Amino acid sequence: MRTVPGRTDRVVVVGAGLSGLAAALHLLGSGREVTVVERSDQPGGRAGRTRLGGYSLDTGPTVLTMPHLADEAFAAVGDSLAARVDLVELHPAYRALFADGSGLDVHTDGDAMAEEVRAFAGPAEAAGYRRLRVWLKSLYEAQMRRFIDTNFDSPFQLLHPDLARLAALRGFGRLDAQIGRFVKDPRLRRVFSFQSLYAGVPPARALAAYAVIAYMDTVAGVYFPKGGMHALPVAMADAARDAGARFRYGSEVTRLRVRAGRVTAVHLDDGEELACDAVVLTPDLPVVYRLLGRAPRRPVRLRHSPSAVILHAGTRRTWPHLAHHTISFGRAWERTFDEITRTGRLMSDPSLLLTRPTAHDPTLAPEGRHLHYVLAPCPNTSVGPSAAAWGALGPRYRDRLVGELERRGLDGFGDSIEEEELITPADWAAQGHAAGTPFSAAHTFAQTGPFRPRNLVSGVENAVLAGCGTTPGVGVPTVLVSGKLAASRISGL
Repeated sequence: MRTVPGRTDRVVVVGAGLSGLAAALHLLGSGREVTVVERSDQPGGRAGRTRLGGYSLDTGPTVLTMPHLADEAFAAVGDSLAARVDLVELHPAYRALFADGSGLDVHTDGDAMAEEVRAFAGPAEAAGYRRLRVWLKSLYEAQMRRFIDTNFDSPFQLLHPDLARLAALRGFGRLDAQIGRFVKDPRLRRVFSFQSLYAGVPPARALAAYAVIAYMDTVAGVYFPKGGMHALPVAMADAARDAGARFRYGSEVTRLRVRAGRVTAVHLDDGEELACDAVVLTPDLPVVYRLLGRAPRRPVRLRHSPSAVILHAGTRRTWPHLAHHTISFGRAWERTFDEITRTGRLMSDPSLLLTRPTAHDPTLAPEGRHLHYVLAPCPNTSVGPSAAAWGALGPRYRDRLVGELERRGLDGFGDSIEEEELITPADWAAQGHAAGTPFSAAHTFAQTGPFRPRNLVSGVENAVLAGCGTTPGVGVPTVLVSGKLAASRISGL
């Protein structure tokens, strides 16, 4: 593994999101002096927190899987996730609702899920689910240490027996087709393949290797931190501070001083200069390269994942058929993926993620009130409507979403809203996210593993990247891994 040469005693981490905090904890554990610079007044980055009336809203991800990856970061400084965060394992992990009126609770316990599938689609599908579960675990074991939790210096690192193992598991086939080898019911196939959209690729075109995300969601377990997802970065920041890290909130990095191919100082917007021996950069790639004063060297321009519209709604009531996480599938499937990834249209028959965090933490809303988070995938601004167009489009699309939710059984949803906030690709773009998407570069084959933007910067020997734009990629688990990998580049551990 290539590491940062020379002295690395003092490290500045730019960004207090999950990747930056993971990097900070691992660096502290290796004896480095760490300063974290964050432009916001709080930690979290994409996993931030905002208040709306008496409601506390998570601004980013709502699904937590693989919490042991966060625990690794705490353990680096002799701390633990359990000591800092009250985690609730969700049962069911999801509730899936379908356009034909049927529904399925997705359990991560194998026996409970097999029985659920048996009642839903019959014994043959239940037996297929059990085989699918074994396959998902095998895929995860073949990939995690060799292809996800690793620093790539060359594509030749792929030439390992685990690559042959992955091929034997048909990991280079198409996701939807491989899921179909185990379960035939199209509703079940959706449950185990929709996760590829997190990686920015429709199930019909995604590599079957991305079923590893379905493993995390449907086998390894889904968790909720009391206090909301923002409780995780707050706890990580507290652990880092207690271990000696210094935090500079409300400070924006304006430029990096580079001398003889090394970053020697980080300049802040108040004029202060922080001297450093190495720097970890976690903002989105366009911001990183602007700070470095250089353009990335790629033969082909990056393709970005679809974006999302999010409606945060504080309501006077809730609906008993909603679980903590509910996926409401539209009748259409392939067409909607084509709309958001190719033609640039809003989904004509959307599949939606509804999260109700007050199901497990009523303190996130005023007494007797409820909080609902509605996520609708949509085209990014390179494929679909521009950021400017969303100024007029956003309110209209909000009304369409509310109407669709009411048609799907959330009667009176619109009238129940007393506080709301709508987030569109224009807002993501304003935060510095390329193509107006918080999901960064898509996980096409040419943008995966050693072909994804590397976490080392050509021509700057002591700058390391972390976050969803670099390896290993998008999602809370992989972003936590990216922070550890960045720290390893500096510490050599």
